[in-house]
Parts: sequence; structure tokens; C-alpha cells
Amino acid sequence: MNDFDTQIERLNTHSVKWDHTKEIFGKEDLLPMWVADMDFKAPQKVIDAMKSRLEHGVFGYSKATDETIDAVKYWLKTRHNWEIESDWIVFTPGVVPAISAAINTYTETGDGVLIQSPVYYPFGDMVRKNGRKLYKNSLRYTGDSYEMDFVDLEDQFKNNEIKLMLLCNPHNPVGRVWKRAELQKLAELCIAYDVLLFSDDIHFDLIYKRYKHTLVSSLSEDIQNRTITGIAPSKTFNLAGLQFSTIIIPNERLRNRFNTYLAKIGFFSPGSMGIIAAEAAYQHGDEWLEGLMDYLDHNLSYLKRFISEKLPEIKVIEPEGTYLVWLDCTALNMDHKKLEAFMQDEAKIAFDEGYIFGKEGEGFERINIACPLATLKEGLNRLERAIKKYKIEKS
Repeated sequence: MNDFDTQIERLNTHSVKWDHTKEIFGKEDLLPMWVADMDFKAPQKVIDAMKSRLEHGVFGYSKATDETIDAVKYWLKTRHNWEIESDWIVFTPGVVPAISAAINTYTETGDGVLIQSPVYYPFGDMVRKNGRKLYKNSLRYTGDSYEMDFVDLEDQFKNNEIKLMLLCNPHNPVGRVWKRAELQKLAELCIAYDVLLFSDDIHFDLIYKRYKHTLVSSLSEDIQNRTITGIAPSKTFNLAGLQFSTIIIPNERLRNRFNTYLAKIGFFSPGSMGIIAAEAAYQHGDEWLEGLMDYLDHNLSYLKRFISEKLPEIKVIEPEGTYLVWLDCTALNMDHKKLEAFMQDEAKIAFDEGYIFGKEGEGFERINIACPLATLKEGLNRLERAIKKYKIEKS
């Protein structure tokens, strides 16, 4: 039986989210509702598999096996209707390191790399830190959702030396699950302008029932041959600390170049616990995931209802996927630094500030709802009290 209601004490577990609040935010009395990990236990089958490995007691060098590859292939086939070849798979310690590796593998210093902001901030960080030129194809905000600006995207491809595009699907932080037609148009532009595509699909299992996720690499052989896809069990099963991800590169030439770069930096294989956990999750995690999505859907409904009834100044940008919800706080009429201070000093909540995802995110907050309902209620009650006080003082 899945228990997502229990509030588990995470202090003193080396948790970035809970143990490093003062280091990151400068304060200790904040409720952490920011970084994308969950306050839930991993599936019991995963825990049991890791316990069994621990009891063996020998932790020498490990390497992923055919069983690991088969587990990934099984998951992709049964959950996502995508059949892949075993040799397309490369394992890395995370999708962000794989993005950095792809930038170094397929581009040169000064080459252009394009992102769609507001977007997961390591995208831009990896481009800049690796000495590449960052281009932005800003998403278009419709007032209640976001869409791709294909006219601007084509102009960017046409007028700049862009070698690589980083796609986020589902999109973090705005929650879009890109439709097949949108991805088809994107693919056509990448093919027409000879742009390689790295598709970060790490949240692809976390899709609300009204929506359907499509892997862009599955659309056609042409786009498949220029796409690198990143997935992981980390977001799906709360295994981020085990640092295991799968990078799928169907094009042999691109795959060989990627593997050559990994060898150059000395990467050999993910750790043994990451391998064991991934196998167990992909082989036995279906039922747990179904329960998780039901719980997240309930939390999302509660969030929407609470804000609609008690915090009309805030607009929920309803996510189609992920457990991260984008909140439009622009009606509070605070600049982004004042909004940040308000959330921390008055509401006593640690959110991910919208501006860290790009200038387009100023005036927004990202809240993580992958927590027991009691934690979500506490956060929303803090927010309500703070806004009530702010409105009284302002009047």
C-alpha cells in the first residue's frame, strides 16, 4: 500500500532541500517547497532491492549490464510505446552532466546553443559555463499557458550559427507537455536548419491523465538521427541522490562521439546503487507510479481550489505534467527581488524564484507539490497569512 500522506523527517539526511536551507537562502525558518525532489519514500520494491545489495557488503567497481538495458527498454516500450535498440543506450550520472557532455561533444567554443525560456536554469548555465553563445527562443505566455513561438524560432535558426537546441519536455517550470504537432513542427525546423536537438524528458513519466507525452525522437527517422534524449528514474521514483540517467542516441556517429567525450573526462559507469535502483524501478514501479500520479492530481486540485478561493491575486498556470507548478504573482505588483524577499521574510517559504529561469520568469514562483497534503496546506496557509497582512498594510 502506498502511503504518500506520512510526513517523513528529512533533516540530517544530507538533504539539499531540507538541510541546506540557511546556506542557500540565508534563513533557517523557511518551509522548503523548491528543488525538484519529492518528500515521499521511493517504491518499496526499490528499497528492498537496495537492501539486498547492501547486505552483500562488497562495493567494488560496478557496471550496468544487459539486465539494466532491458529494464530501460521494457519501461520505454510499455509506458511510452517506444521500442529502441540496446546499443542506443548510454548511461551517465545525470541528465545535466549529459547536457554539458553534449555541448562539449557537438559544439565548439563560441558556437550557438538555443534554449526556450523561461526554462530549467541549468540549461543556460551549461551553455555559458562551457563558453558557448546562448540564444533564447522565449515561450509565448497566453495568460493561462505557454506556447512555442515558431516564427521567432525559425528566425533564430536562419540568422544565427546555432548548432544545438535544448528542449525541455515536459517543460520545467511552465508544465507544458508539448503536443505531437508542436514537436513535429520543431523537428521540421531542426532538420531544415541542420540543428542537433537534446531533448530533456526527465519528467516524462509524470503526466496528468488528461494529457499524453510524445518523445520527439519517436516521430521519424530523420529527427531520430539528430536527437539525443535524456531520461532518468530520478524524478519519477525520487531517486535523484543515486545519480543514474539514460541517454538515448540512435545515430551511431553521434553516439560514438558522445562516448568518446565521456571517456575523455574519465567517466566509467554509474554507481552500483543507482544501477540496482533503476532496474527495480523500471521492472516493478508501475503500480507505485499510478498511486503517485493520483496523489499529485489531488494535491494539484487542492492547490487550485485554495488559490482560487483565498488568493485571487495569484494565478495557477495549470501543469500538464511534472509536480512543479508555475504561479503568476504579477498581480501583487512587486518587482522580482521584492517578491523574493516577501516570500522568504513574510511567508517564510522557500520557492524557486521565477527569475532564475530567465527574465521571462520575473514575477512568478515555482512551487513543488510532491509532498504530503499536510505540508502543502502548511505552505499555502503561510502564503495566505502573508498576503492578507501585505494587503492590510498597503491599504
